Amino acid sequence: MTDEAILSRVDPRGVATITLNRPGVHNAFDDALIDALSQCLRRLNSDDAVRVVVLAAEGKSFSAGADLRWMRRVAGYSREQNLEDARRLAELMKTLSRLERPTIARVQGAAFGGGVGLIACCDIAVAADTAEFSLSEVKLGLIPAVVSPYVTRAMGERHARRYMITGERFDADEAQRLGLVHEVVSAEALNARVEFFIEQLLRNGPAAMAATKSLVARVGDGPVDETMVEDTARRIAERRATDEAKEGIAAFLVKRRPRWTEDT
Repeated sequence: MTDEAILSRVDPRGVATITLNRPGVHNAFDDALIDALSQCLRRLNSDDAVRVVVLAAEGKSFSAGADLRWMRRVAGYSREQNLEDARRLAELMKTLSRLERPTIARVQGAAFGGGVGLIACCDIAVAADTAEFSLSEVKLGLIPAVVSPYVTRAMGERHARRYMITGERFDADEAQRLGLVHEVVSAEALNARVEFFIEQLLRNGPAAMAATKSLVARVGDGPVDETMVEDTARRIAERRATDEAKEGIAAFLVKRRPRWTEDT
């Protein structure tokens, strides 16, 4: 076992797996893990060979949220130091949410607080049926501030209010009902189901998936007015003219695989 806060590897297909690697403290966040994960995500996002990013965890828990020893330490910071520290966690969530590569959360165990935020930031989330969840910050006199935009978009405002103010635990089936995770499977089937989604994603145009993520963010953030209608028309018009789209259409018409699937 390494002392590194996270582990990362990229397989020959371009599938990057980032593993939270603090199992002794249930993969709780501290400043070292936050900085390492942020740097890793930025590096992978700039690597054209990376097609998909899987976020996983070592040990029995996915992530217990904030490391209480770290929280005790930062509580003694000045207001400006405390704000700067909080901004780093907020930046991590934004980076993961806006990553151009499609992301999959592989949730093998409990996720509390900020761990729920990581899941909500991913495009696809698959959980083992034994996983538990809680937005537990209020039990410590805290609030789930920097994860709240992503969790609320995943669960909806009504559900977010309940679980953020009660701090109660809920199981994987409830997480699926709320929209926090997409699928729940047995622990034994978790890897196979994650692999299913990887295979689906590798069939698609890489730039088209990045553009689709940007599109969803745009249409989910405003009224369907003339500005949005014009924006969506512009996006498809520009995409039709790309080499990737021309290749995809040409491949479909002659019933061959597009070039971006050649290594998968």
